[in-house]
Amino acid sequence: MDRKRSGVVFFAIVTFLLYAFGVELFEQVWSFPNIRKIPLMVLALVGTGIFATVRLGFPQLKYLKHGINVTAGKYDNPDDKGDLNHFQALTTALSATVGVGNIAGVATAMYYGGPGALFWMWITAFFGTTLKYAECTLSVKYREINSSGFTAGGPMYTIENGMGKKWKWLAIAFAGFAIICSFATGNAIQSFTISDQIFSESVQLLGSDHFLTLDRSLFGIITFNFQQVFIGIILASVVGAVIIGGIKRIGQVTGYLAPIMAVIYVFASVLVLVYHSDKIGEAFSLIYNGVFNPTATVIGAGGGAIMTMLNTMLMGIKRGLYSNEAGQGSAAIAHSAAKTNFPVREGAVAMLGPYIDTIIICTLTGLVILCTGAWKHTEFYVSISASSIEEYNSAITLGSFRGTDLINGSLLTSFAFKNGLSWLFNYGDKIITLSVLLFATSTVISWSFYGDRATEYLFGEKAIYWYRLIYILFVFIGANAGIETVWAFGDAALGFMTFPNLISIIFLTGALKKMTQEYFKAYNE
Repeated sequence: MDRKRSGVVFFAIVTFLLYAFGVELFEQVWSFPNIRKIPLMVLALVGTGIFATVRLGFPQLKYLKHGINVTAGKYDNPDDKGDLNHFQALTTALSATVGVGNIAGVATAMYYGGPGALFWMWITAFFGTTLKYAECTLSVKYREINSSGFTAGGPMYTIENGMGKKWKWLAIAFAGFAIICSFATGNAIQSFTISDQIFSESVQLLGSDHFLTLDRSLFGIITFNFQQVFIGIILASVVGAVIIGGIKRIGQVTGYLAPIMAVIYVFASVLVLVYHSDKIGEAFSLIYNGVFNPTATVIGAGGGAIMTMLNTMLMGIKRGLYSNEAGQGSAAIAHSAAKTNFPVREGAVAMLGPYIDTIIICTLTGLVILCTGAWKHTEFYVSISASSIEEYNSAITLGSFRGTDLINGSLLTSFAFKNGLSWLFNYGDKIITLSVLLFATSTVISWSFYGDRATEYLFGEKAIYWYRLIYILFVFIGANAGIETVWAFGDAALGFMTFPNLISIIFLTGALKKMTQEYFKAYNE
């Protein structure tokens, strides 16, 4: 059966399962089965990262300098095959991963897992760098050049061309779930986050009964307001103007957008930490104690500190994986478009992703939350401070603990920045609004390319035009509807993308090790 027919069959099966069992069946990928209370997905990602790190001899340390040199353009050759230079490939991948997870994801990890969750995000990032190196090196090695002269790569090509035709069904599954994920996690969720953040700011300024912010009903079925409609139109127009131009235009835009948004966020974070420099040591003590000397929580009294430690570990690992997407195969699609004749070279560039995304940006977010004391507005703080289970339950129900409101997600980060920059001006939270706007927009733009390549793999080049039109429509839809089911289904699709990619990494680690050794014999620094 050819790819097109296989793609049709895939979507027919997914539609049937969704209709028969609901999205709950797919959501199980992140929670079932549990092995000693640790989800299989977490074990698979971290376990594969550790396996590949040991087998390849810790490439995230040995080849980090080389990756920096390649990214800086030292080895750029315009005559090499590919569509983007190394820097553009990295920024395109980073634009998809540096997003809401760096703002809201870190806050959520600390809300439920406490300060120690940040340590486990570091551990996840460290081993995740090897997964990025592996999946991106393999994607360049096994990519194809289509009839238009553009690269077509990613785990679906790695699986089919690297593992053999008998594994084609696994490649089809990856590509199908990548398309689903691009519409949901990479698109609708991001556009809704932008729309909702701007709407919240507008309500504060204009009130909820203003012409623009007033909720209206269409035929008693759909609720909308004019502001979110306008935002949806503007976002769809901006994204459409970029993605219709293809990967070269996407690379040009993200090449400017990613550094700008990173500089704004990092600069604001550093300002907070400089002013609160006397709290940084205490923040690291909280992280250390949260991992190695945890206080038993009132809700986990039966298991004591061990249960607290396990909860902290799981929250940190889950949010870390969500933040940098290492092992999920998405970034490999962007890196496969790099201009290079040496796959290992682009793999070294890809390793920088988790360092920038998690080790730097997520760490800055976590330290700001700790140094400003914002972490005391979390459920975890209640769990270690409440005198009884009754006081804990009351605080969670009321959303307040001893006169202090509980805050989660991006609102917790906004609160931390507002307080942390109050010595300078009273609008520190607006930096988070701007960051959400830039981060989420860049994610939408980059994810369009991922779905674009997956669509071409399954249905051919002619299908790309229709994919892009539907993608632009989803930008508008996402800005105007919460669509929680789509969110859940998108997260599930992201999980289902992961297993085929991890299988290909394990299967091809031997070939990858040989490629690495041969390359660095000639280009050792």
